[in-house]
Parts: sequence; C-alpha cells; structure tokens
Amino acid sequence: QVQLVELGGGLVMPGGPLRPSCAAPGRTFSSYRMGWVRQTPGKEREFVAAIHWGGGSTYYADSVKGRFTNSRDNAKNTMHLQMNSLKPEKTAVYYCAARSGSGLNCNPAEYNYWGQGTQVTVSS
Repeated sequence: QVQLVELGGGLVMPGGPLRPSCAAPGRTFSSYRMGWVRQTPGKEREFVAAIHWGGGSTYYADSVKGRFTNSRDNAKNTMHLQMNSLKPEKTAVYYCAARSGSGLNCNPAEYNYWGQGTQVTVSS
C-alpha cells in the first residue's frame, strides 16, 4: 500500500500561481509513475499531468500545457505541480496518484494509489 499526501492547495486570485505538492512517506518513490488528476463536483476525474518514474518525461492535458509544470524529487519522495496563470475554471480538488512501474499514465483509471486530495480555488 502506498500512502500519498497532498499539501499546498488553497485560494488564489485569477492569474496567480500555486504549487501543490505530493509526498509518499517511507516509500521507494522512484518505483512509481506519478500524476495529478482533478475533480469538480458532479464530474468525473480529469487528467492533468503525468511524470515518468525517473522524472525525465512529462505529459500534460492540452488545457494546462505551457502553464503547469510537473516535477519530482525522488530523493525526497516528493512531487510538485507548479500551476501558473490560474483560471477560475481550474477550481477543483487536485489528487496525487501513482502506479508502480515505468511509463506515463494519462488515464485516471490506470492509477491504483491516490491521495486524499487538496482543494484549489481560483477566485477573486
């Protein structure tokens, strides 16, 4: 079982930045492909970003390309999502997700470990 803990959500003004993080205490972080998925009430989970277990490859949803950057530090068992130029429609609960092995997961259903989620609200 992998425990994932998200930190760093909150309220941000439109156009502002936010940088939520994901930690996996006590795990061999580098053995897992990781990603971010978001969800708004009444809707299915939506893929945001994915990162290879080594951190060398990333993939993003079209709606966030150029504004979001996904990174990881395997030595510290942490992953970060730098979100810039945030828009109100990006308000959601953001989840950190993981699956063992290499590769990139763009389908939320393919992740088998999830954090509890962190609320990101973009509003003036």
